[in-house]
Amino acid sequence: MVNALPLGDSNSLVVTYADIAAAAERLQGKAHHTPVMTSTTVDRLTQSQVFFKCENFQRIGAFKFRGAYNAMAQLSPEQRERGVLAFSSGNHAQAIALSGQLLNIPTTIFMPEDAPAVKLAATRGYGAEIVLFDRATQSREELGHQVAQERGLTLIPPYDHPQVIAGQGTTAKELIAEVGPLDFLLVCCGGGGLLSGCAIAAHTLSPGCQIIGVEPKLADDATRSFHSRTLQTVHNPNTIADGARTPYLGKYTFPLVLHYVHDMVTVSEAAILRTMFFLWERLKLVVEPTGALAAAALLEGVVSAPGARVGVIISGGNVDLKQAAKLFAKASRLSKPLPPIPWARELS
Repeated sequence: MVNALPLGDSNSLVVTYADIAAAAERLQGKAHHTPVMTSTTVDRLTQSQVFFKCENFQRIGAFKFRGAYNAMAQLSPEQRERGVLAFSSGNHAQAIALSGQLLNIPTTIFMPEDAPAVKLAATRGYGAEIVLFDRATQSREELGHQVAQERGLTLIPPYDHPQVIAGQGTTAKELIAEVGPLDFLLVCCGGGGLLSGCAIAAHTLSPGCQIIGVEPKLADDATRSFHSRTLQTVHNPNTIADGARTPYLGKYTFPLVLHYVHDMVTVSEAAILRTMFFLWERLKLVVEPTGALAAAALLEGVVSAPGARVGVIISGGNVDLKQAAKLFAKASRLSKPLPPIPWARELS
């Protein structure tokens, strides 16, 4: 459906590469400089030169720490004393909680009742006050704004915030600085914060690079928004990629995606599972379903780039191990055989 929410003055592009460069300085010594992994098997199977930027090794296990810390580090003394509120299915929650711990800022997090147990436990472990809500009947945005106003807290949303976007863009900045110019950059998309920030960085540092966002087919609001150029929504999508269950792009991320991103594609739930398992088994990377989205587009042939230099953002690795076992078992119990994997014969 078309989202009727007003975009305000969102036609202005509020985040620039200068913001990302400043965020990189702010994160120096605070965020991990995550490794870039390569695989001769992946290169041979895709006929590309592939560079995996592994944000599953970032603090709190996901890229979200970059944006959360960048935003919170710029709060005034008064804002820091009152505290910060956020809403998140897990990774942003952990990022806000850890940043609050490091900066001595109290944090309150609204998390859905069905958030992964590993993410709930980690967020509590960083000292945040957690408020659970039912995502099927309650709007986290409405709850967050209401409580933030009542308590005088500073609300830092998971993606639609200029300083959050700038922090996330340091992911691509690091990747390109390490491996050089890219022909393609594949980035997962939920609310578009990581995609927007990385697209800005790639546009500046590797001008010929084609930036492609990747969503689950069951949560394709950003893809439909991109192709229709009209903001679309999806209500509580039932995808295993919990980090991509956002209902729509934001007033900041939507225009940035339209301006900097070259294409948006989707991948099936089965493709996400196959790719997640491949990354665990063959590259020894513990990756959550959302973290496998960008890789799935390449490994499943949705994006084909023979001869190209391809960057792939692995966005996070926060997955409950018991849940992961269930997900992998689910792939083998599907009622009909999975479609042939393009590279399956090569692995036999």
